[in-house]
Formats: sequence, structure tokens, C-alpha cells
Amino acid sequence: MDTPQRVLGIETSCDETGIGLATTDGRLLAHRVFSQIDMHAAYGGVVPELASRDHVRRIVPLIRETLAAGAVRMDELAAIGYTSGPGLAGALLVGSSVAESLAFALGIPAIPVHHLEGHLLSPMLSARPPVFPFVALLVSGGHTQLMRVGGVGDYTLLGESVDDAAGEAFDKTAKLLGLPYPGGPVLSRLAAQGTAGRFRLPRPMKNSGDLMFSFSGLKTAVLTATQKPGFSEADTPDLAAEFQEAVVDVLCAKSRAALAATGLSQLVVAGGVGANARLRERLAHEIGRRGGEVFFPELEYCSDNGAMIAFACALRLATGRAQPSVDGAFAVRPRWPLAEIGRDGSRA
Repeated sequence: MDTPQRVLGIETSCDETGIGLATTDGRLLAHRVFSQIDMHAAYGGVVPELASRDHVRRIVPLIRETLAAGAVRMDELAAIGYTSGPGLAGALLVGSSVAESLAFALGIPAIPVHHLEGHLLSPMLSARPPVFPFVALLVSGGHTQLMRVGGVGDYTLLGESVDDAAGEAFDKTAKLLGLPYPGGPVLSRLAAQGTAGRFRLPRPMKNSGDLMFSFSGLKTAVLTATQKPGFSEADTPDLAAEFQEAVVDVLCAKSRAALAATGLSQLVVAGGVGANARLRERLAHEIGRRGGEVFFPELEYCSDNGAMIAFACALRLATGRAQPSVDGAFAVRPRWPLAEIGRDGSRA
């Protein structure tokens, strides 16, 4: 039996510096994440230039710390995977330049990894992983998509948001309600103190007959509710609860429809919004009572992290579908649809 290879993963697509260490037989040896939330909170959102500079400061110490935690020497690495896109261009360049330079010095391949592929495969790090094929619901600040996943590199887009992603709607709505950054998690905690149903918000495209999403109108409906006579701060928890319930209603309905359309029974939920407790509760109940199964990543893998990048890279190596960069070229792809990548990881 071949000896498992060790792979380093680097994630710098936005405001988390993540480093992971995985093996080609599917084990995660170690990972470390540094979040920039406190730094960006002063500005009410991510400042791209500050994010890039902080990645520069954090990345090398985190690589050393992760290798030490995994008891792996630099010269034992077989490959280095890094997030090539999508994401903030400057932030992506930090991770790609470090990965390409380090790989060149070590004489090993540097492998660009799609950020969303990392999220999509992250539930397979759990003690109870799904098996191919399955339907994946990717829900994050920048993406809301339903994908049919036939295997590593075998992805078919079923539906996506035509405007705001679910996580983006959470963040923008939180800002409308005067909640601090990062707004999505704060809004969810506030919703737990309120009662849905007192306000009536729309469920956009819930019954559209397809697998597309739209959340910008929901945000506008929240704004309209806050402008009505008599609305006060005391009403905010109930409005937050109704907003969250509206988003969850739509995500559940579309997920059920995607399973029905594909004839599959497994749903994988990935991305930052996958940490939402109400979404987890509703999906587990609604899919479960129809005989299906729902798989969530561990909470530590919901936000951006290097573990998922190392794991995705290791899976591609193990299945012969890794596509190393050419001649150390560390071009990044700030906009890179997941459906465009081929089975070898290259642009289709």
C-alpha cells in the first residue's frame, strides 16, 4: 500500500488566514486559523487592503505553528494547495505567492484550489461523512448555490441566487437594524430572543418552480417594516426572527426540491451560514422526515479555514485530479464559478 502523502493548505481569500495539514488518505493532521474580525469591526466591514496586509503578517507564523502541531517537517510535504479564487484579489495574492515560492524552494507542486470546492468537501472531514453522489447547499456571505456532486471535481450547478447571497442578506439586514459587525451571527443570536410570525415578510422565489434564489427583496421588506409608524427597538428581536425564518424557509424548500429533482437522498450543507442553528434544525427535521440525510461540517470548518483547502487538495492528489500551476505562475481568480473547474482542477 502506498504511503499517504502530506499536503499543506493555505487559505487567504478574505478575512481569515487559514493553514491546514492533511493526508491523501483523508486525515486532517492539524490546522490553525487567525480571524481578522476584530480589526475590521472598527470599519463595519472588510477593508481589502487591511486584510491583505494582515495576511502577510500572519501567514508564515501560522504555517510554522501548523507544521509543528502536525509533527511534520517542511521537507516531508508532497504538495502545497492554496486558494486561487474566488475572493479578494490582494488577499488571494498573499496566499498564492507564499505557496508558489515555498513549493518552488522545496521542489514540490503548488496546486490552485477553488475556495468553494473546499467548503463543499468540508463535511467529509466529519466523523460521519457523506458518500458520493449528493446534493450540496453552499451558503455563505458571497454565494448561495445548489450543486449536484458526483465525485471530486464532478459538480453540476442546479441553482443559485440571482442577487444577494443568503449570508450577504443576513449581513445587510443586520446593518439596517443597527447591529454591530459581523452582522449575520449577531442577527441570529438576536432572532433567538424573538418570535417569528409577528411581522410578515415575503419568502422570495420559494414557489418559483426552479432552484434559483433571491434575497435582496427580503432585505428591502425589513427596511420597510422598520419605517412603519410605531416600530421601536423593542420590536427588533421579532423582526430578526421573522427574517431568519423567511431565509430558512426558502433554503429548506429549495433543498427539498433539489433532492427530488436529482433523485438523491443526501444533502450536504457548507459555508458560513451552515453554522446557523435554526437552519441546521429545520433542514435536519424536514429532510429527515422524508427519508433523507443532512450532513453539516463541524462548526470550526464552516467559516473560511485552511483545513478544507488542504483536504480538497489531498483528495485531488489521491484521485489523480490535481492540476499543478505552470512554471510557478501564481495568477489568482477573484471571480471563478465552481461549475467551470474540470475534473483535474483546471478551468473547464
